[in-house]
Amino acid sequence: MKYTKSLLLAALLPAMAVAADRDGAPAAGLQRIQQADLREGISYLASDQLDGRMSLQPGDDQAIAWVAKAFQQAGLQPIGTDGHGHPGYLQAVPLIEYRADAKASYLELTVAGQTRRLSWADAHGALPFARTAHGDLVFAGYGITAPELGYDDYAHIDVRGKIVVLFEHEPRETDPASPFNGTGNTRYATAYVKVLNAQKHGAIGVLFAGEPEHNHPTVEEIRDRIGHRQEHAANPIPLQALADQAVQIPSMSLSPAVAAELLAHTGQSALQLQQAIDQGLKPLSQPLASASATLKLQPTDVRRGISYNVVGLLPGSDPKLKSDTIIISGHHDHDGESGGKIWHGADDNASGTVGVVELARAFTAAGHAPKRSILFAVFAAEERGLLGAYYLAAHPLRPLATTRAMINFDMIGRDETPSPQTAGLIDVPANTHNRLNLIGAAYSPDYARTVAAANHAVGLDLDDRFDHEYALNVFFRSDQFPFVLHNIPAFWWFTGFHPDYHHPTDTPEKINYPKMQKILQLAYLSGWAFADETTPPRFVAAPKGQSKDVYTAAP
Repeated sequence: MKYTKSLLLAALLPAMAVAADRDGAPAAGLQRIQQADLREGISYLASDQLDGRMSLQPGDDQAIAWVAKAFQQAGLQPIGTDGHGHPGYLQAVPLIEYRADAKASYLELTVAGQTRRLSWADAHGALPFARTAHGDLVFAGYGITAPELGYDDYAHIDVRGKIVVLFEHEPRETDPASPFNGTGNTRYATAYVKVLNAQKHGAIGVLFAGEPEHNHPTVEEIRDRIGHRQEHAANPIPLQALADQAVQIPSMSLSPAVAAELLAHTGQSALQLQQAIDQGLKPLSQPLASASATLKLQPTDVRRGISYNVVGLLPGSDPKLKSDTIIISGHHDHDGESGGKIWHGADDNASGTVGVVELARAFTAAGHAPKRSILFAVFAAEERGLLGAYYLAAHPLRPLATTRAMINFDMIGRDETPSPQTAGLIDVPANTHNRLNLIGAAYSPDYARTVAAANHAVGLDLDDRFDHEYALNVFFRSDQFPFVLHNIPAFWWFTGFHPDYHHPTDTPEKINYPKMQKILQLAYLSGWAFADETTPPRFVAAPKGQSKDVYTAAP
């Protein structure tokens, strides 16, 4: 089967080269993208030698050095500064590694003068530094402030010095007509954004309550479906955080029973509260009568370290437009080793790392640069919480205001197949040998149209299913998301989940190299178009839910 696909791809290359020349992307760059290079790179990064590329471990340091050398050999311009202040291809990302101390951390509830301490099973959370918050409890709905949608859970309540209780996700998730992007997620649905919003409004702590009416598993249930925690049970993966992370207040997740008990102090049940907010899309924020809490988070096994984003620049050729930036990115870390098993991470994300390197080679082999500049970035510590991407977004090497588009590769090497993680939550097409998922069209239909037009020369099956689902939290789970928070048209290019996801069995021989080659050819044509277009993709701040035929311009 692979032999047949390779022959077909060879037959298509002349037509693709003509299309590339016609559209401005030099054919020399397109032809530079070769399966042999993809196979060689992935075989090295996912080898036993790199020991699973755990962030802050020697194997990941080897991956960082490999990418930096590849950028240098490709002829990219160094644009980073390492931890010693030296210029080069590294941007230092200071991290804190730690574990949650379940014995020293706790939540105490005081209701009508009676205080009790909850078990870790009923309330748990983590921070890289010790924090204690004590205050009255306030229900603040979904914890969302979305002025462009005319919705604000904090509009008529003062939460300064208080601990807020929030529903997870967002209103009307099962409603295709919801102003919150129909059945897809908006950037307001993630806990990270909710905690930052609570902090901005003066809250000193956050308690998360699962919605009584929900059709999505919890984060813990998703992890159990993957089997990730069971695989690492003997040696759980430590947590990591940015040393200068934006979140400074503690937060905890509540069990359904505790959440229901607390919200009953509004005079309504949790279900009644959710249904009323969803129906009217009006806040019902209010104090929880006679209820206060002490929330303490204490880390243990704390150590500091530095990982690195690997970055290189191809300056644009147009005197005016070269100040604009297109980002092409992936992440280099994975889940390391435990119990004698290595988490090889061939698809996640040796495939994306090699993809960025191969595109750096393709763009520099083109013979001349496109009009806008291209920043190639391979991020640190994605598996620990998109940390390298959040760091670059907070400490940009090029202005974010003139960053016009982002192509982010995370798992671009496999055929999507059913797995316990997706069972019952999202349908997987019967044949995914030629399929690419693109995530982000709700925030930039222009971007989607440019990719669809470029796909005429490539012929992939483009899929936007993950833009219309909320159960898997996919929109928040890769490095494009921190840039969406800065109003940048940023898409995650993704070939989908499979049973080897976050298991030691994610190995190089399972990669679909012919399809990966086509994906990179499409990214080359699309990236060149973004860099040369007179009008770059627009960002849509208030997505209304995009039609599922967004990619019908593709064959």
